[in-house]
Amino acid sequence: MKIPLLFSKRRCINSSLYTLLLTIILFSSTLLANGQNAVTGTVTSLTDGEPLIGASVVLKGTSIGTTTNFDGNYSIQAEQGQTLVFSYVGFSTQEISVGAQRVINVQLSENLDVLDEVVVIGYGVQKKKLSTGATVQVKGDDLQKLNTISPLQALQGRTPGVNITSTSGQPGSGMKVTIRGLGTIGNSGPLYIIDGIEGDISILNAADIESIDVLKDAASAAIYGAQAANGVVLVTTKQGSKGKGQVSFDVYTGVQNIARKAQMLNTEQYKVIMDEQAVNSGAGVYDWASKGDLADTDWVGQMFKKNAKTSNYSLNINGGSEGSVYALSLNYTNQEGIVGGKDVSYYERYGFRVNTEHNLYKNFLKVGQHLNFNYIKNNGINVGNQYNNTLRGAFTTSPLSPVYSDNNVYDSPYNDTSNSLWFNGEGNPYGAMMTNTNNRNDGQRLMGDMYAELNPISGLTLRSVFGINYYASEYRSFNPLYQFSIYSYNRDHTTTNQSMGKGHTMTWTNTAGYDFAINNDHVFNALMGMEAVRYQGTSLGASNWNLLSQFDDFEHAYLDNTTGKAYIEYNDDGTVKGVVETRSVSGRPETKSRRVSYFGRLGYNYMEKYMVNATLRADGSSKFAKGKRWGYFPSISAGWVITNENFMGSTNQWLDFLKLRASWGQVGNQNISDFQFASPINTSTGYNSDNPAAYYVFGTEGLNVPGAYPSRLSNADVRWETSEQINLGFDSRMLKSRLGINFDYYVKTTKDWLVQAPILATAGAGAPFINGGDVKNTGVEMAFTWNDRIGELNYYAGLNGAYNKNTVGEIPTVDGIIHGLTNMLYDNSEEFYRAQNGMPIGYFWGYKTDGLFQNQQEIDSWKAAKKGYLQADPKPGDVKYVDINNDGQINAEDKTNLGNGVPDFTLGFNFGIEYKGFDFSMNANGVMGNKIVQSYRNHTNKQANYTTRILNRWTGEGTSNRIPRVTETNVNWQFSDLYLQNGDFLRISNITAGYDFSKLIDWRYLSQLRLYASVQNAFTFTKYDGMDPEIGYGTSNWVSGIDLGYYPRPRTFLVGVNVKF
Repeated sequence: MKIPLLFSKRRCINSSLYTLLLTIILFSSTLLANGQNAVTGTVTSLTDGEPLIGASVVLKGTSIGTTTNFDGNYSIQAEQGQTLVFSYVGFSTQEISVGAQRVINVQLSENLDVLDEVVVIGYGVQKKKLSTGATVQVKGDDLQKLNTISPLQALQGRTPGVNITSTSGQPGSGMKVTIRGLGTIGNSGPLYIIDGIEGDISILNAADIESIDVLKDAASAAIYGAQAANGVVLVTTKQGSKGKGQVSFDVYTGVQNIARKAQMLNTEQYKVIMDEQAVNSGAGVYDWASKGDLADTDWVGQMFKKNAKTSNYSLNINGGSEGSVYALSLNYTNQEGIVGGKDVSYYERYGFRVNTEHNLYKNFLKVGQHLNFNYIKNNGINVGNQYNNTLRGAFTTSPLSPVYSDNNVYDSPYNDTSNSLWFNGEGNPYGAMMTNTNNRNDGQRLMGDMYAELNPISGLTLRSVFGINYYASEYRSFNPLYQFSIYSYNRDHTTTNQSMGKGHTMTWTNTAGYDFAINNDHVFNALMGMEAVRYQGTSLGASNWNLLSQFDDFEHAYLDNTTGKAYIEYNDDGTVKGVVETRSVSGRPETKSRRVSYFGRLGYNYMEKYMVNATLRADGSSKFAKGKRWGYFPSISAGWVITNENFMGSTNQWLDFLKLRASWGQVGNQNISDFQFASPINTSTGYNSDNPAAYYVFGTEGLNVPGAYPSRLSNADVRWETSEQINLGFDSRMLKSRLGINFDYYVKTTKDWLVQAPILATAGAGAPFINGGDVKNTGVEMAFTWNDRIGELNYYAGLNGAYNKNTVGEIPTVDGIIHGLTNMLYDNSEEFYRAQNGMPIGYFWGYKTDGLFQNQQEIDSWKAAKKGYLQADPKPGDVKYVDINNDGQINAEDKTNLGNGVPDFTLGFNFGIEYKGFDFSMNANGVMGNKIVQSYRNHTNKQANYTTRILNRWTGEGTSNRIPRVTETNVNWQFSDLYLQNGDFLRISNITAGYDFSKLIDWRYLSQLRLYASVQNAFTFTKYDGMDPEIGYGTSNWVSGIDLGYYPRPRTFLVGVNVKF
């Protein structure tokens, strides 16, 4: 079988590489190591001299190793000059070079290895045990094992207090990330810093990541000031290390399928419901015999493709000498969509990375660089609201019409319902998807930096970093002629669109750090620096009608192949109606933005027992008017390692480490649109919903005269959003560092939201933005980890959870409300979510119900009690709406808080074992306390299909007290708790099993040959009856949990190999 070369047109691995790999596997077992002899010895504890059972003894740079027996003894083949690595849980690792001696006895000292590790903080690193902020670190190797396209997906369930949800299962789609609750109605995503430069984490290959550190509290994030209100995620990519070079090759491939499909009515069930709702509405049953040949189409099933493919290839090379280190990688990723397949939903990414570092003049000067480039191609279906959602049509279309037929006037194989005897407005959702999804994105992303680090005297480090984040993108789409119903058609002209854009953000950061100690007990570290950031970009776009008939397909849909020209349109009486423009052209610079910052940090610790850290950052931003451009963001934090106190001596047999932490800080949010303080003047000649008065038509000549007008009133006093946070917590290690416990309690208050002020409609322009509104997030986080070894069996387990309560303070509008959008659930539907004083952000607002009227007597008693009803003339089987304010009427005053799409609780669990080359791991994540709004049906269309949930409807007294009788109107389907379902779920997100065959192959150059199998999205335990309970999508960015026909995350089966030389 031929496997094409990496970075070729369609695939990426040359058959010669597989041939080489196969040759290695087949013949390497016959190669014998030369000149090796047995080294023996005993491994004991330095503390009590007892033998350490199951200690690891490994030949450095290989996977060749052994473990000690019950007497602490070991034996391993090693030659002179090689290095043995001795390690044991809860003890410091030792490396010993093999000389002429054949017996090497080792004493390992107890140590808190995990606490001596460093964590990444703003503009530096710090020992984990000295950290006074609320941070969490995840190793890159742990992420890579999960084999996810996006590193964010691999983080799910591993970081307490960080809620990560999918916004769509479409390939290349993003994740919604909120840290410690939603704090704004604007951009709520965290700041991502990659090797010191702001960037996009979603395009990184997991194999390139060394670690991810999440700064959750304000004290940790305040060093980033105006960008850090929603938390900070620091990504460190892999750097080379001195010593023998290492080459690794990782590949996986697999298939994806829908995990659970929504069940819709089939033809027989649908006909029963249609007849019943007609009778309930005063009409007669349908004469189905007169409707012609009826199909039995499962439209939802039709939209999904079986066994959609996905694969990833990654080649990594790293190594170095005393003076220089390097790390290089090439990677390729592709993923087909499970909706429609690769023709309409596809993601493909090529990437390379080069990291180097060079020590000059005996570590006096250090220079280096990071460079990451990605080329991304993708296309996709619409995944937005009810009018911009390709999948939604499959839920609303009846099963009576077929997918294919020969009745289409445009020679399309897909059925046209325009002459249907049942419903000529029905359409063909599958045909529309395959015909109209003609789009392609090509994007290039380059992110890199160069740095120099000078150490003129001991303890002083001067560092300068220049970075750039560059993007370029091209987009093309084509709208052909088609007809699928009397409502779904394009009979007039084809349209071709092309657009492109490019831009870059340049960052220059300079820091000076000085570390010193007084009497070795008082240790100080100081940092000061400045940072300048500049962004600029350009965008171009054009469209035209009428693609040449001989080029009438997407592959040839370029503007050069179009023929559209402007023409004059006349009224029926011959007068000029206006000029019809077939072409549109736009081109503009992106708004240039600038930011300059000055910051400092001072840290102190006494004997690693008492720690204090303080930071201050001043940010100036061009997004605000003069006089309001500067914001100041301080923080202070303290820690106490209580186990270093003499009075804790009696606990050292079981308590290894206990640190108490407290912090306070302020951070800002400048993630707003440009010129919010100004009154923009619209002068464009392009008419659109945001620019409705672009053209002024004068006289009878049909001339469009461009005009100008203010689109919004100004407010020069607009300032930063500010988030203030208090955090209390502790970190502990117990039982020789096997058990770790971390706890945090926080109160986060975000104030000075940017909201639009209420104004009179006669103002003649849009409302200005003002500062006002605040929200408080209060919560707790807890994490447990366990690491241990039993003989040759290593195992670990982790459990974490978080609780968050979100409450809006005061919103400076007349009614104290920020209103949600209307017309989102179905045609002409009312507002159903909002932010309001005293309520959580984005809560669902609607009617509560109290069951169904079972008979006429209940209706009469209800009326007599003056409880109110929404229906004009309620019937048995209709919904009882609750009169919240007890005024005897059911109206908008009775709508109330029905729940929230954001969970109260998030949790994660992971478990793994390793035994003699075999490994197994399982990861899970879940949420509790959230609701999901499910609206698959357009209730203004009486022919729209239902899910099988409607089979539990009321059909007579006592048959149901939840699902009302069916009618041809939406009298019982005003927005209420009937739309809501419990969104709790527990998902087994990854199960992986593998075996390292290198231990069976005696070849010195092979250190790993691991084969593995994995399943992602293996099981989901939930009461939600939709396709996927993990729904980060919302019709506004401050609301979640709205299922209008959600693109679900697939279940994926993978097989792969990891090879290291």
